[in-house]
Amino acid sequence: MALIIAVLLLALLLGGLGFAVHVLWWIALIVLVIWLLGFVLRAADGAGGGRRRWYRW
Repeated sequence: MALIIAVLLLALLLGGLGFAVHVLWWIALIVLVIWLLGFVLRAADGAGGGRRRWYRW
């Protein structure tokens, strides 16, 4: 009985971990799209004025 409970808990833990990794992949994809959009919008915005850089110096 204890072995069955341990196996079920392990399956629940691994299933939850898999779900969390899946959600983190979607979040990473959304962040990547926003980051790339920032490059495109900044390039379009900086075309008329002086060249702005993403770093400070």
